[in-house]
Amino acid sequence: MRLSALQQYGIVTTNYWAFTLTDGALRMLVIFHFHSLGYTTLEIAFLFLFYEFFGVITNLYGGWIGARYGLRLTLWVGTLLQIGALLMLIPVSSGWSKLLSVIYVMVAQAISGIAKDLNKMSAKSAIKTVVPDSSEEDGGNNQLFKWVAILTGSKNALKGVGFFLGGLLLTSFGFNKAVELMAIGLGVSFLLTLILPGDIGKMKSKPIFKDLFSKSQGINVLSFARFFLFGARDVWFVVALPVFLETYLNWNFSEIGAFLGLWVIGYGFIQAFAPSLRNLWGNKTSPGVSSVQFWSAVLTAIPALIAIALWRQSNPEIAITAGLILFGFIFAMNSSIHSYMVLAYTDKENVSLNVGFYYMANAAGRLIGTLLSGVLFMLGANASIGMQLCLWCSSLFVFISLLTSLRLPPVSSAIAFEKA
Repeated sequence: MRLSALQQYGIVTTNYWAFTLTDGALRMLVIFHFHSLGYTTLEIAFLFLFYEFFGVITNLYGGWIGARYGLRLTLWVGTLLQIGALLMLIPVSSGWSKLLSVIYVMVAQAISGIAKDLNKMSAKSAIKTVVPDSSEEDGGNNQLFKWVAILTGSKNALKGVGFFLGGLLLTSFGFNKAVELMAIGLGVSFLLTLILPGDIGKMKSKPIFKDLFSKSQGINVLSFARFFLFGARDVWFVVALPVFLETYLNWNFSEIGAFLGLWVIGYGFIQAFAPSLRNLWGNKTSPGVSSVQFWSAVLTAIPALIAIALWRQSNPEIAITAGLILFGFIFAMNSSIHSYMVLAYTDKENVSLNVGFYYMANAAGRLIGTLLSGVLFMLGANASIGMQLCLWCSSLFVFISLLTSLRLPPVSSAIAFEKA
């Protein structure tokens, strides 16, 4: 049976959605389970460092593997690794020593991190291979922008749902049974991918090692900007924010999980509806370099304004809540346009290589942001000062991302360079 491009994309997306639910749920399961065992929030954060570190390596080599052997293989491997990571966590016991538990879960999280980035790279690369190219009369790459926005936004919304799912499963079934049920569910979604064609995303000529690194100015500059953009988010969101809410505002962990879950869902919806929002504002064509620069410039101010509000000892709950909502809206618009631009800068032949390289920079930014989030927060004399340090670093990172984006070439000339 020969699947149409739309059917291929539907299968890839369904698998990606199922994977995302387990990814978000697993994060909450690990956080809540180990918190209940007496682990500090920072100790829990260290459980995820391998998750981010191996994402850097996976995106780089995963794109090369996808280009050489096809995206079906990387999708299969990513899904099976996630199932393996979930099965690996079934025997975890409260009777284990802290050292054994930390090492064991870090290894499982490393496998999950590899799985996540293989799956994400496969799904996002597949868009370029199945969405027909649009002519300038049709608004350039506007159709591509819509499909990218829907996939990226739905992924983040479902990750937020996964946060709630993790808490529900933990409460209803306990940690061990919960990860077992998620492994079974993801296994069912994997069966759907068995009918995908083997040549999806495969390059006609076999890429060599040096092809791992992009030769396109557009991809290179955008990747560098992406590194600082996502570092700016995670430097205050991953470790500092949960710790601040718990220690300074005295929120309990259930409230923190629900709050962050709602934020991620809202963030995902903004990403998904980014093209519609641009249409409401009179922007009928696909976004370009000026859009990246505009949203980066606006975003630069938000963490700084939150830091100033905390420094002036304004109501911290209002400052954090309102600031986080505003940050999420602007960041979602910026991230959605970034995700479109990387596909607009590449052709179908090189898509998995370029997407892999781009998301390698994304993962590296998350890794650095996570590390700095813990370090800067601890450097503060108290939770408020620690949070301010993280927010000022976030503002600096966004500003560097903005300066980097000033070197982005127009999309049409970037593609011409790529094909040359």
